Amino acid sequence: MKVSVEKQRRSSKGPSKGGAPQTANISSPVEFELSEGASVLDLKNQIQKKMKVPVVQQRLTIDGGKKVLEDKSLVKNYELEDKVVALKDLGPQISWKAVFLIEYGGPILIHLAIYKMQSLFYGQKFVHSPAQRAMFFMAIFHYLKREYETLFVHRFSHGTMPFSNLFKNCFHYYVLGGVLLAYFNYMPSGGLGTPVADNMSSFRIAISILLFIASEFSNYSTHVTLKNLRPAGSTVRKIPYGYGFDMVSCPNYLFEILSWLSYAIISPSYFTWLFIIVSSAQMYLWAVKKHKAYKKEFPNYPKSRKALFPYIA
Repeated sequence: MKVSVEKQRRSSKGPSKGGAPQTANISSPVEFELSEGASVLDLKNQIQKKMKVPVVQQRLTIDGGKKVLEDKSLVKNYELEDKVVALKDLGPQISWKAVFLIEYGGPILIHLAIYKMQSLFYGQKFVHSPAQRAMFFMAIFHYLKREYETLFVHRFSHGTMPFSNLFKNCFHYYVLGGVLLAYFNYMPSGGLGTPVADNMSSFRIAISILLFIASEFSNYSTHVTLKNLRPAGSTVRKIPYGYGFDMVSCPNYLFEILSWLSYAIISPSYFTWLFIIVSSAQMYLWAVKKHKAYKKEFPNYPKSRKALFPYIA
């Protein structure tokens, strides 16, 4: 079985009128001889040897880019006899596991530094209030939990992403969830003996901590549910059921929002609310996208479910 592959690149002329990036061929089609039982991944391995494009950087499409060739599918199923496969080099990639570890590791170090190095960041020494200690341990617990889930719970449907996207992804966690959240919540003006601390009751702090713990473990429970839906090493998709999923498609996002709302109960900083608003908006967009994908893929998907917020949206 012969397959023709043509390498493409982005055009220097910029986007087309419709907004899609234009592509231009930079090589003549290259012929590959494959067995009848060859998979798309087998084809990619041959492309790596012959055209020097690493497997993780390859995106193979047909029909003008409308159909992507999936790694585990058989090449013969795409009926490529009279077609040319378009090869796009995605550029340097980084694994999603590494992305998450880097994203969540940054805020841990930032919170630790700002909380512990008072003289460096605030120019003075002071004693943190009970509320500040609670916020510190909540933030550290949250990001350590995310690191643990990345290593031992999450199963990724996509192996890699473009390395260039890493810096954009880290901005939210490092700046909003790291620097701004830490600096303005651990300030001397909220330290022990200040009016801010004196007006913060122990009951309010306790409620904040209890709601935070409940939300975090609820979030963890939904991640375990999603893990159990997908066998290791596969990209299988099924309809999730169980705690949280009976009401919304993405309860993991809902419980994460509730975690930060619990944190906000004892936070004196407006930047906490900025962080929550930006995070919630992004998670809502992700939830709507996943909700639509579920409904499109599964005809029997529960119609009563909302995307993120029960009974609302």
